[in-house]
Amino acid sequence: MFILGQIDVSAGVVSGWQTYFMIIVYFVVLLAIGYYAYKQSTSNLDEYMLGGRSIGPYVTALSAGASDMSGWMIMGLPGEVYSIGLSATWLAIGLTVGAWLNYILVAPKLRVYTEHTGNAITIPDFFEKRVADNTHVLKVISGIIIVVFFTLYTSVGMVSGGTLFESAFGLDYRLGAILTMGIVVIYTFFGGYLAVSLTDFFQGVIMLIAMVMVPIAALITLNGFDTFNTVAEVKPTNLDLFKGTSAISIIGLIAWGLGYFGQPHIIVRFMSIKSHKLLPKARRFGIGWMAISLIGACLVGLTGIAYIHDTTQTIDNPETIFILMSQVLFHPLVGGFFLAAILAAILAAIMSTISSQLLVTSSALTQDFYKIITRKRGKEADRDKEFVLIGRFAVLLVAIVAMMLAWTPNDTILNLVGNAWAGFGAAFGPLVLMSLYWKGLSKNGAIAGMVTSSIVVLFWIMMKGHGGIFELYEIIPGFLTNVVVTTVVSSFTKKPEKHVIDNLDKMNRILDEK
Repeated sequence: MFILGQIDVSAGVVSGWQTYFMIIVYFVVLLAIGYYAYKQSTSNLDEYMLGGRSIGPYVTALSAGASDMSGWMIMGLPGEVYSIGLSATWLAIGLTVGAWLNYILVAPKLRVYTEHTGNAITIPDFFEKRVADNTHVLKVISGIIIVVFFTLYTSVGMVSGGTLFESAFGLDYRLGAILTMGIVVIYTFFGGYLAVSLTDFFQGVIMLIAMVMVPIAALITLNGFDTFNTVAEVKPTNLDLFKGTSAISIIGLIAWGLGYFGQPHIIVRFMSIKSHKLLPKARRFGIGWMAISLIGACLVGLTGIAYIHDTTQTIDNPETIFILMSQVLFHPLVGGFFLAAILAAILAAIMSTISSQLLVTSSALTQDFYKIITRKRGKEADRDKEFVLIGRFAVLLVAIVAMMLAWTPNDTILNLVGNAWAGFGAAFGPLVLMSLYWKGLSKNGAIAGMVTSSIVVLFWIMMKGHGGIFELYEIIPGFLTNVVVTTVVSSFTKKPEKHVIDNLDKMNRILDEK
């Protein structure tokens, strides 16, 4: 989701050999995982881009969670709770419900359909096969949306990494950005989807530990559960779920959950699991991880209010409350090792999302563009090594372009990425759901809905600040527009071919099997 923004940590630059040692160990582990994944075979595009559909339920769950939450969970949510109080947790509620529904409504059907009806390995490829679009128009449009937005999204991840190294270690911003990019590109370039999934699992565990330990340490250091009395004294609305916000804001926060149905880097995880029968286990593990982590993030924000009130610490940017508390609370207590783990958690949040975005964008460039352009050059089965090579160099190309964008941080890019969740959710979400549940979906309806909703989201973003209805989160009008336009156009255009209906029936039969 969101990537860590600008950091200005009041506690100062981190020092100590333990911290640097642990960060180096962290990087070495990531590279070792990448090497392991490379040795497990990435000889064809299905293995490189989707892990050969052989990923277990626990890795699937944490990979989906880590690539989703990113620096937003560690920075954005604690900062929001610190600023406005408990009412900010409506966002966490909306996201948790949305992620759960994604596992229920999308995961099983998408896993079965994409394998048994043409082996689609990307979301644009799935769309094309679902509506039998021989013109490739739908595939190209959705591929362009992915390439453009995820390249920008990736660049902000690199900005985040560079800023973290600059603020926490005193390194040059650009050197930090290059270091962040270099590590991610190496393990993604060689290890592909398996490397990304395994590193996400490792990083998800680190993130969970950090989100549990920081609020616990804060409560121990302050006044235990009496700390929340201080939070209420600072501002009475801090502990009120409904005050300090408006109905339109609550609706907008809950509506973030709609975005899950259309996030390519998340729903592709469902396509890679060994069997749809393992998805219930993945769901329980993944939602449990998410709920605990989000509760921890909210507690960081709340305890941060009391911590700043009761100490001499000051903070200019609320989104840095997690970094400030982790440095001050743990460095004197347990030395640099735990502080390094906290910083590694922030890096994990950044890197897990960057790697997922790189791989999805590479998939779009290879599967949805390169294959179309060169489809007359020979049988696909004879070109596996070529496709994998192109996929790897696509990772490198996207990383280079993203680094160029990140070289000088640009607020316009940061703001655009802040709306990417709404863009993907509105453009792809309804189409994913209708592809799996509605037999009447047509090619023209899918194209019209995707394009129109994207325009509505962009228009809504431009109208932000004009008050009234434009204060509503843009995913809501975009999502609804997509549903209406897709339904109307599909109803008045050519009906789906018989084999499309047969494929949906086949999907449902497989899901009904015990």
